[in-house]
Amino acid sequence: MNSSLQKGLAELVGTFLFVFSIVGALNGAGALAPLAIGFALMVFVYAVGHISGGHLNPAVSFGAFLRGAIDAKDFGIYVVAQVIGGVLAALLSMALWPRPEAGMELDVWPAFLAELVFTFALVLVVLNTATSKDHPGNSFYGLAIGTTVFVGAATVGGISGGSFNPAVAIGLSVSGQFSWMYIWLYILAPLVGAAIAAGVFRVTSAADFAAKTNTKTDA
Repeated sequence: MNSSLQKGLAELVGTFLFVFSIVGALNGAGALAPLAIGFALMVFVYAVGHISGGHLNPAVSFGAFLRGAIDAKDFGIYVVAQVIGGVLAALLSMALWPRPEAGMELDVWPAFLAELVFTFALVLVVLNTATSKDHPGNSFYGLAIGTTVFVGAATVGGISGGSFNPAVAIGLSVSGQFSWMYIWLYILAPLVGAAIAAGVFRVTSAADFAAKTNTKTDA
């Protein structure tokens, strides 16, 4: 199989399992949902990280693309695969859990800011732990990434839903947890946050930026 297609399949499967786990956590984990979601991301990043980098998130892929860790072709493949995985997971989840009658209501600008800031944090963590030449072959990148999402979900989940991921937002809109009227927010805010994170990485790791290295996000 073509290397890019292998990576795309890994992203599809990883995102599918992640989104399915999120819907399950929202339905059954109660106050532990943020922890369950953070752990789910951690294990699935580890599961496919050696194949594709374990982005499982178009915003992470966008940040990796701007950083130079993946090329435009792989970026496109990753995003398509992630969205398909998220939608398939949402469709399957409705066989197990009832679809809510209405999605979460948002106060738009606080939600936008929350999604932007924590996606910025998430992508910055990914770039510094999974793509930096200073951390080759490390074993902590998945834990760092999953913990960042746990912190974000626990702190601003009540404000924005704690997505930080356009593929997750699309999946949760399909399954009814999110409202389609806010999908623009869940796409735009994470992409802006990812772009800022790539810019910060460029300034703070200038020698590393755009260097095509054998890292987790360039597997």
